[in-house]
Amino acid sequence: MSSETQVIIETTQTTVDETLGQIMKSNTFKLANFGKNLIRRILTTSATTVSIGIVSVLAFAIYRSYKQPKSRMNSKNPVSLDSYVEPDIGKSKRTKEQLDEIQKRLDEFKLSDEILKQIMDILEAEMEKGLDRATHSEADVKMLPTYVCQLPTGKESNDILALDLGGSNFRVLYIRLRENEEPVIVNKVFIVSESIMKGTGEKLFSHIASCLYLFMKNHNLDMTRTYPLGFTFSFPCRQLGLSKAILLRWTKGFLCSDVVGEDIVATLQKYIDARGDIKVKVCVLINDTVGTVMSTAYYDRKTALGLILGTGTNACYIENIDRIGILDSYVDPDQKQMLVNTEWGAFGENGSIDFIRSRYDEEIDKTSINVGKQIFEKMVSGMYLGELVRLMILELIDRELIFVDEMKKNAYRHALFTKGSFYTKYLNEIETDSNTKFTRTKRILKELAGIENPSNEDCAVVKCICMAVTKRAAKLTSAGLAVILKRMNKAECTIAVDGSLFRYHPRMQAVCEKTLTNLVSSLNKFKIVLSTDGSGKGAAVVAAVAAENDPIFK
Repeated sequence: MSSETQVIIETTQTTVDETLGQIMKSNTFKLANFGKNLIRRILTTSATTVSIGIVSVLAFAIYRSYKQPKSRMNSKNPVSLDSYVEPDIGKSKRTKEQLDEIQKRLDEFKLSDEILKQIMDILEAEMEKGLDRATHSEADVKMLPTYVCQLPTGKESNDILALDLGGSNFRVLYIRLRENEEPVIVNKVFIVSESIMKGTGEKLFSHIASCLYLFMKNHNLDMTRTYPLGFTFSFPCRQLGLSKAILLRWTKGFLCSDVVGEDIVATLQKYIDARGDIKVKVCVLINDTVGTVMSTAYYDRKTALGLILGTGTNACYIENIDRIGILDSYVDPDQKQMLVNTEWGAFGENGSIDFIRSRYDEEIDKTSINVGKQIFEKMVSGMYLGELVRLMILELIDRELIFVDEMKKNAYRHALFTKGSFYTKYLNEIETDSNTKFTRTKRILKELAGIENPSNEDCAVVKCICMAVTKRAAKLTSAGLAVILKRMNKAECTIAVDGSLFRYHPRMQAVCEKTLTNLVSSLNKFKIVLSTDGSGKGAAVVAAVAAENDPIFK
C-alpha cells in the first residue's frame, strides 16, 4: 500500500469517527455502529475501495443533516428548552427556612436582562479602553490586533502542518488544501503533562518539537522538503505581525515563566531547528478563536465573529482598522478591517463586575493559581463550572441542608471533598437526567461521595445547582456576543463557535440563542455554527496564504 493511500485511508477513518460520532448522538446507535464497522472493513480491504468508504461517510452525513434542525438566522423560536425544566425543590420535607436558604444561594447565579445590559455597557467601555492607545495599559480587555486582514477565499492550496496548543492536550496536524476540494486532514493528539505545563519553556517547546518529528515520521511525510506551519497558540500575546507574537502571560494552568515576554514564534522555531531532522518554518501564529473564524469562513463568507467556550473562553471579531488605535506595525493601506482578539477572559479584573460575583466565584479565585486574573473566564468556562457546583454542594452539606443522613455515614474522605473532583462533564449528565428517577445524578453522587441512596429531593437540589451555574455562564457569554454584534452592526453574521463546553452541553447553545435574541436588534440577524476543527484548519488556511508569498516554499 502506498504512503499516499495510507494517508487517505487514515484521514477517511478519522472522518468516519467524527461524522458517525455525531450521528450516534441522534439516537441512531444501531445504524451508526453498523455503518461504522462496515466502512472500516471496506477501508482495510484495499486502496481501490477507499472511495466507497468516502461515499458511505457522505451518505451518513446527509442522513445526519436530515435528522438535525437547520441553522437559523436569529430565530424567535430557538432550540426547545422544554426538556430541561428545573426540578421543583419545594416538593420536599424541608422547612420553609431551609428552602429559603437553598434558594438564596441559587439566586446568586440569576441574571435579569437589565443586569445583562448593564454588563454589556461595562464590557463595551472596556473594549474601547483596550483599543485606545492612551488607555490600553489600564484596560482589562486588551483587544489585541491579529494582523489577519483577509478571510479565506476557498482557493488556498498547499500542504500545511499545524500545531494547536491550548490546554493539557495539543495536536499536530497535516492539512492538504486544494482549490474546490474538501481539505484532507490527519491529526494526532499529544499530552502535555503537568510537570511540563509548570516547568521551563525549554521543556515545553522541546517536547512540542519532538512530537512534531514523531508525527511527520509516523505519517511518512517527505523529510526533504520544507513545510509551512501554522501555530494556534491559545494564550494572551501581543501580536506584532503574523509571525511575531510576544507572550503576555500564561493561563489554563501553564506556568512556564521564563517564556513570558518572549517571541513565541521565534522560540518554537529555535527548538524545531535545534533538532536538525525536520524542515519546518513557522509562518503564522494565531489564537484559537481566530482559527475558529478562519475555518468557518472557508465555507461561510458571512462569518465575522468567533467564540471559544471550553476549558477557557475568548472571542474575536472583524473590526475597522481605523478604530484600532494600538496598531504599532505597518498595515497595508488597502486593508480596511482586521480580526481583533478581545482576550475577554480577563474582563472584570478591575472589579467592574464584582456586583454579580457569588461567594463561590470569590472562593474559586482565592484558591486559583492566578488570583485576581481571568475573572470573567472563571465565571463561564468549563475549567471552573464543576468546581462552582462542588463548592455550593459542600456548603449545603456543611449547613445540613442536603445529604444529612448520608453524611453521617461518611468520614469526608471521598472525592467530592477534593478540589477539582466535580468535572464539568458531570453537569452535562445531571442536567439531562430525569426529574423523577435521577438515575445519572445518583450514580455520580455514589462515585464522588459514596452516597448509596440519595433522596430524589436532594438530587433535585444538585440538578438545580448545575442548571443555575451553566445558565449564568450561557447568559454572560451571550451578553459579550451581543456587544460585538451591535458593534459590527452587520445585517447578517455567522458566529463560529468551538470548545467542549459549548459543543457538548445539552442546552448551552439554546440558552445563548434565546438570550442573544433578547439582547440584540432584530435588524442584526445571527447564526451560530459549530466550527469543525477550527483551530487546526484555521491556522493552516492562514499559513497557506502566507506561504504563497514566501520563496522558500516555491
